[in-house]
Amino acid sequence: MLPAIELRAIRRAFGPIVALDSVSLTIAPGEFFALLGPSGSGKTTCLRLIAGFDQPDSGTILLDGDDVTSTPPFARNVNTVFQDYALFPHMTVADNVAYGLRVRGVAAAERARRAREMLDLVRLGEFGSRRPHELSGGQRQRVALARALINQPRVLLLDEPLGALDLKLREEMQAELKGLQQRLGITFVFVTHDQDEALSMADRVAVFSNGRIEQLDTPRELYNRPQTAFVARFVGSANVVQGETAQRLGGPARAFAIRPELIDVLPGTAAAPEGHMQCAGQVLDALYHGASSRMRVQVDAQTILAVDQAELRGAASATPTAGTQVRLAWHPDHAVPLRD
Repeated sequence: MLPAIELRAIRRAFGPIVALDSVSLTIAPGEFFALLGPSGSGKTTCLRLIAGFDQPDSGTILLDGDDVTSTPPFARNVNTVFQDYALFPHMTVADNVAYGLRVRGVAAAERARRAREMLDLVRLGEFGSRRPHELSGGQRQRVALARALINQPRVLLLDEPLGALDLKLREEMQAELKGLQQRLGITFVFVTHDQDEALSMADRVAVFSNGRIEQLDTPRELYNRPQTAFVARFVGSANVVQGETAQRLGGPARAFAIRPELIDVLPGTAAAPEGHMQCAGQVLDALYHGASSRMRVQVDAQTILAVDQAELRGAASATPTAGTQVRLAWHPDHAVPLRD
């Protein structure tokens, strides 16, 4: 089966700034694929190139095996949903959804029927006669989705569509989007700088940094087996221990990453389990986060480790306070080696 999207050695520069530097990737049909990275990393430029809003300086873009590198946006079987919804305020919700069909010359009765179907799909069937300003942010985002889906695109591109929503709505819409994509089987390409969105919704994630893909993997692999220090720190929270410190702690002289929740605080005079790496340090501070508390422990002059401790319900906190000397331990398998 041909990939839904394939990028081959894509380069795009804006003057001296290289937004994409020889980026190659393939996205399978029906895949929920996330482009994740900080501002300026190249992810939005990548999406715009797929949509046809911009063209690469070099490289090839294929959709379903066809070279569309020079094909204009309206001739590509993709639609885009933006963060600001871009709804027409003077139109009803139903007319907004049906707008693409109207442009294509579809008859009014057929437009109305398909708009109702789309609104039912996004659970807004009773809102067709309202105006966009009468809807909540989450409802407006669902209208934008319905409008993008009514033309039955093979690929739906989503440019940080949840960025304008508050935390609760964003979490609700994450579940909505994932469920919708699974029901429709359409390829979704989702741009975000929010690691939680990418990890919770995507089948695979491409992590961008400085115009390159640092790692392309499943969410679970990205979190559990980051390949670089950038990915370890950007996807979740991780301690990155440099080679010299790693060697002093009893391991090989190679940088590694370890998640804060995988480091144990040894109680009292208890010995570390056999084969575990261990070290001593002083607690700099401890912050309560509800289900857990996070300590920062100074291990040596160059290294501070973040350590998460679960808070037991109904029990007094056992999290050491600032200034306390502690001993830490972790299994060597949890120390993930990083490439240079």
